[in-house]
Amino acid sequence: MLRGLVAAAFIVTGLAAPTRAAEPHRLALQISDDDPVRMRAVLDVAANVSRHYSGRGEDVEIVVVAFNGGLDMLLDGRSPVKERLVNFLKSMPNVSFIACGNTLETLAAKEDKRPPLIEGVSVTQVGVAALMDLAENNWTIVRP
Repeated sequence: MLRGLVAAAFIVTGLAAPTRAAEPHRLALQISDDDPVRMRAVLDVAANVSRHYSGRGEDVEIVVVAFNGGLDMLLDGRSPVKERLVNFLKSMPNVSFIACGNTLETLAAKEDKRPPLIEGVSVTQVGVAALMDLAENNWTIVRP
């Protein structure tokens, strides 16, 4: 009888789905306004969400996508949050920043040169399309 119970338990556990590591939480934050208050809010949200999930022992990936006026957040000579953003890039590898290439091209045409980005910021051709692609891949999109 005992052997039958052990065999049944083995069969049941053998058929159970294999355990795997949980997928990381994924958050994309949009910044499209040249408002320093909104820029700080984006960084606050990123820090709070990162802290929340790391406190639970869970992984989270966060990307900030900047376009239109929000691109100022990522520009080396204009960012009102540059110091804090640089600290994010140094200390929070789960948070990345993406600039809209179309907005960069528009600024370059207006100013006769492309404004430099803060080191560590990447570029995508179309910021809104990047957000759409992320949403279609189950990322949560938030505009603080």
